Amino acid sequence: MSFSKLLRSALRSILWASVILGLVSALIAWVLWDRYQHFLATPLALDSEEIIIDVPRGTTMRALAQRLREDRIFANPYWFLALAYQRGQLNALKAGEYAVTSGTLPEELLDQFVTGRSIELPITFIEGWTYRDAIRAITERSSFVSELYGLSDEVIAERLQIPQGHPEGWFFPDTYRFPRGSTDVTILTRAYQRMQTVLDEEWADRAPDLFVTTPYEALILASIIEKETGVPSERPAISGVFTRRLREGMRLQTDPTVIYGMGEDYDGNIRKSDLTTPTPYNTYMIDGLPPTPIALPGRAAIHAALHPADDEALYFVARGDGSHHFSATLDEHNCAVRHYQLGRPCGQLEPQPPAQ
Repeated sequence: MSFSKLLRSALRSILWASVILGLVSALIAWVLWDRYQHFLATPLALDSEEIIIDVPRGTTMRALAQRLREDRIFANPYWFLALAYQRGQLNALKAGEYAVTSGTLPEELLDQFVTGRSIELPITFIEGWTYRDAIRAITERSSFVSELYGLSDEVIAERLQIPQGHPEGWFFPDTYRFPRGSTDVTILTRAYQRMQTVLDEEWADRAPDLFVTTPYEALILASIIEKETGVPSERPAISGVFTRRLREGMRLQTDPTVIYGMGEDYDGNIRKSDLTTPTPYNTYMIDGLPPTPIALPGRAAIHAALHPADDEALYFVARGDGSHHFSATLDEHNCAVRHYQLGRPCGQLEPQPPAQ
């Protein structure tokens, strides 16, 4: 056989081999693509309705895919890696604790992991708490990380960028939700931002001719109102008493401020000596408002501080059922004190409607 025939035969063999190889490659590619599309279209079939996947910080997408195979979420982890690669999200994994539900599609699952839609745990701040109560509540939750516990007021205010230099009163009481591992700085920052928003909204809608001249003064007054009554309907009346006393140059003489100023020395009782012990918060000794809030006020207390009741009351005393008797004169107030505090009947009391 001549050389030219040998060459033509070799070329035909190479050509046929190339065609066959191309067809086999195309078939393999088609099979792989079909299986990949099948993977994308197949919802997760879990052993239970929901399972929890914890993704620690520093976890790679490859390690997560292997974890998903070990938990029998995927039989083949490489399809999941292929999906992440196709979408350019191999390095977009976010740490967190994720609830994976049966019926979720693979792309939806990847969306969870890369957008950080992890399980969020609730934390509640109660109206009337101090800010240290809020920090303590976070610290006691093993789900969250404490960075502020035990620090001074000034350092905490600096860490949270509170310009007044004191954090008291600045965290709006509400229920918030955060992923496991969130820090108290993150949690309190959101509560601080929420309080700023609420305070700005209420300040913009304030009544005219108030004694308080700044939103911060309103926050201080609202915190005192919050601590003085648990009866919502009384808040405007108590605000009215405090507003008139401030306007007339009378001292507030409110026990919650004294208690706040006593700090850890408060043992559940206020003695006469406590009322005459000077502190920046002893409103029996100082004129005007204390220097900072004394608690976390809710929106209703802030609204009341900015919408005081328009009447003549200058005094109030607890009636023993959570409500108060309001008096316009000192004589009536002294009579109410004898009646409600000392149990001595006093017929001079003006009848008042029960608190709602």
